[in-house]
Amino acid sequence: MQLRFKPKKRLLTRMFLTSLSIIALVGFGLAWMVNILHAQNSYNEETAELIAEIPNVAAELREHDLIPDTSDEWLEENNATQRYIIASCDNNFNQVWTSSLAVDRGLFDTCERFNEIRNTSPPYYLPLADNKGYFIYLLSLDIASTKYNLLVLKDAEKLEEEYSKFSRLTYIRLAFVMALALVLLISAAYWGMRPLVRLKNELQSVNSGKAKSLSDGYPVELEGVTQALNQLLNQSSAQQQRYQNAMNDLAHSLKTRLAAVHAITDDRTLDKDACSEKIMEQVSQMDQLVKYQLKRAMLGRKGLKQEQTQIAPLVDQLAQMLFKVYRDKQVQFEAVIPKEHVFPGDKGDLMELCGNLMENAFKLCISTVRVSSYYNDAGEFELLVEDDGPGVEESIRQNIIERGVRADTQKAGQGIGLAVCNEIVISYGGRLSIETSELEGACFRISIPI
Repeated sequence: MQLRFKPKKRLLTRMFLTSLSIIALVGFGLAWMVNILHAQNSYNEETAELIAEIPNVAAELREHDLIPDTSDEWLEENNATQRYIIASCDNNFNQVWTSSLAVDRGLFDTCERFNEIRNTSPPYYLPLADNKGYFIYLLSLDIASTKYNLLVLKDAEKLEEEYSKFSRLTYIRLAFVMALALVLLISAAYWGMRPLVRLKNELQSVNSGKAKSLSDGYPVELEGVTQALNQLLNQSSAQQQRYQNAMNDLAHSLKTRLAAVHAITDDRTLDKDACSEKIMEQVSQMDQLVKYQLKRAMLGRKGLKQEQTQIAPLVDQLAQMLFKVYRDKQVQFEAVIPKEHVFPGDKGDLMELCGNLMENAFKLCISTVRVSSYYNDAGEFELLVEDDGPGVEESIRQNIIERGVRADTQKAGQGIGLAVCNEIVISYGGRLSIETSELEGACFRISIPI
């Protein structure tokens, strides 16, 4: 079995390698250009010096009777001879004369060798017959109407040493600049990566539950990312809250149906078929509740389809169930709901509204519960659930519609029924208000715009 080491992909490594490659490419390219320019400049300086020494060169040529005697003052003033490595070439660059110093070095094919490179860019450099390198300078002279192509050679060793020294200094400077650039690059990289480290730490805090969202103050380039992450976190939190609420609401709704099933099984007045029919009816309602709560958890209140639901049959069905649960109280129930009245919403929502409010009324009433519906002058549908119980104190009417808050702490319950009702009513743009009933108990009024 072979173990393969696979390095982690790091953004900093990629950035360093890319940036250093660019810096090195640009740096070495500039160093190369500087060296070339320096060599050309040195060659041009040598050429300028030779041009200034043309009279001395001409004097050497006249000494060998290669140019005619003239009365030119500049030749008369430069009788001092100086030995040069010179080759004289004709128009086709055939060597016709060689200076004594060049003869001493055995350089008899200079013109022919130079002809091979003369169309390139200076500096002209050639290794010649004596196994030495030379820089070659072309001087085209016109003396006494005669054209001379003179090749003046200079030993390249000194110039090469100077060029090598200059190149070495250039690359040392380049190495220093690259080292400084590396330091600045590392500093810039870690400075630039600090917002990402902060982002990672904040995401870990969100994951551990220490924070709910990312903070502000990120660079402009990361603002879009952090805003999108905050939106995602908010959506996730809202969805999680919907699931939690839906499960709590489902447990609250199923509790009443399970109590009804227990009451039906304990009812000795029902035969086996009737008992089974009643139980299946409750099971069917439980199935509807489960589907409704799952749909609500997925889509939320706003996602539920707007429908119209008959009110009277559902209220009657719920009343029959509650009669079984609270049969010991002998509750008198009255439904004042015209058959043509419909609830402007989902059947599951109406079942939640009526189920929670009617169960509270049956639980807290003394003997009477009334459910009624009508359309008011403001163009709203109103549903009232009333009882003759102790009612709700005015000081706590607003608080008990919040999740977990209960008016009666002496009896079992989770305190979520009225909160569910309020959420449903708000989702339809309506309102839930708590008043005092004509029966002297509580009156829960639901108003929904049509």
